Amino acid sequence: MNSKLRERISIDLQGLKATLMASAQATGTSPSEIVRKALEQALGTPAVPKTGDGNPLLTRRAGERVRLCLRMDSEDVQALRVAARRAELSTGDYVAGLVAGAPVLTMAGRRSEHIAVLATSNAQLSGLSRNIHALTRFLTLGNVPQALVYRDTLRTLDGDIRRHLSQAAALMADLSRRRSSAGTSRRPLR
Repeated sequence: MNSKLRERISIDLQGLKATLMASAQATGTSPSEIVRKALEQALGTPAVPKTGDGNPLLTRRAGERVRLCLRMDSEDVQALRVAARRAELSTGDYVAGLVAGAPVLTMAGRRSEHIAVLATSNAQLSGLSRNIHALTRFLTLGNVPQALVYRDTLRTLDGDIRRHLSQAAALMADLSRRRSSAGTSRRPLR
């Protein structure tokens, strides 16, 4: 985040930190929010975000990465790190993918396994293309008995293509998200 967009000062709380932190935890807000509200009341002036309409903490440029701090049980943190490593992603990219509902993360398996499945699906789709070409040739020649051999292939064609497109879309979304953040993020864990 651009530090020029934020105004900061340091304050000696003179023994009020514990009370401030307890109040923040009790209300589910940040200590900064409590201090800002107190200053607004004392000064009689509402705080105005420097970046326009929205909250400056939520407004960001495309591709800009910000730090997020989460409080989690140590077992959950370890599980998150293991899952991110298994997915061959940084922890931040893994969490962002889960939030975005990236199918490659919500389904079991490693990213490399999903790519292998997609490669297999591509090969099957290529074979399907050859079968459709052969079917068309037999129908053009009026060879109905030979064309009937491809009947079962045609019955499952819609499902096969939809399954392939779903796998391809999931992986392309994952790759697209990685490329858009490649300039500002760490390399994926391997």
